[in-house]
Amino acid sequence: MNIILLGPPGAGKGTQARHLVETRGMVQLSTGDMLRAAKESGTEMGRIVADVMARGALVTDEIVIGLIREQLETVKANGFIFDGFPRTLAQADALNDLLAECGETLDAVIELEVNDDVLVTRIVGRAEEARAAGQPVRADDNEESLKIRLMEYYKKTSPLIGYYHARGDLARVDGLADIQAVQGAIARVLDREPIVA
Repeated sequence: MNIILLGPPGAGKGTQARHLVETRGMVQLSTGDMLRAAKESGTEMGRIVADVMARGALVTDEIVIGLIREQLETVKANGFIFDGFPRTLAQADALNDLLAECGETLDAVIELEVNDDVLVTRIVGRAEEARAAGQPVRADDNEESLKIRLMEYYKKTSPLIGYYHARGDLARVDGLADIQAVQGAIARVLDREPIVA
């Protein structure tokens, strides 16, 4: 089973992906993690990635698709969780083509829906608690930066919501519910059970 987790920064995609990895034996394909691993790998693709990053250039969609292809062809798993990819309609089309070439399907696209104001309040509050406790905090976990990140997300990624809705792949889950409730809602989507509002 292959799924995409959609949602703005701070919606809990990483937390939910880790739970699926632990409980269902799925593999999380995070674009950032794959790029870092490729850079360290010494493979031909790794050398390409390292060169692009050393020049400060943006990694192309073709490179990311190549990294995903490597994972699909070499890693044995009970499915993949695409986290941070696709971000654009062009990437969504490229992923569809790649999955078809590899004999794979996309089984669900789960959007973690959030209220932006509540999300910002929650993240800023957590960051302040962590700072007070002397724990490390992302430098951009402040209200102004979060609003900019949310705007970027909606500009680039929100078209995917309509795209996957039109394909009949989209399921929406309340991303601001408590972690266990979100886990349960995602499990019902994956197990094809009706979601009770």
